[in-house]
Amino acid sequence: MPSFDIVSEVEKQEVKNAVEQTNKEVSTRFDFKGSDARVEQAEYVLTVFADDDFKITQVLDVLNNKLIKRGIDIKCIELGKIEKISGNKVKQSITVKTGVETELAKKIVRIIKDSKLKVQASIQGETVRVTGAKRDLLQDAIQLVKKSIGDFPLQFGNFRE
Repeated sequence: MPSFDIVSEVEKQEVKNAVEQTNKEVSTRFDFKGSDARVEQAEYVLTVFADDDFKITQVLDVLNNKLIKRGIDIKCIELGKIEKISGNKVKQSITVKTGVETELAKKIVRIIKDSKLKVQASIQGETVRVTGAKRDLLQDAIQLVKKSIGDFPLQFGNFRE
């Protein structure tokens, strides 16, 4: 029976490359001369350090551009609040969301069930597996989910006959 998985994955190496490129650009830019602006990475949590709120937005802008160039959808980035640290320095934490959250997975399953397509959707951890009798039905399900869920980056993989 044909099936496919709906997942949301981000390559950690691409995020690391984007962070390194951001740090390199920030260290060479004239407007950051003498500034302690940088981005640090711990797994899928990024921390942006800067001298003030304006510089944090500038570093975030550079980071977003680098992430886009590396093929990472910035919809999977969740910004934390800006916190003050020693003196006039500030930091902001950024979480790179991976995996389909339970709430979103339930929404996807509900959309597929309400569509009356002859496919079954089940939640398996951080993925949603969709199975059906024919390949065409699965392709219709993919199109339906793409149209319905636009605010979160989803990939459709592990297609099996």
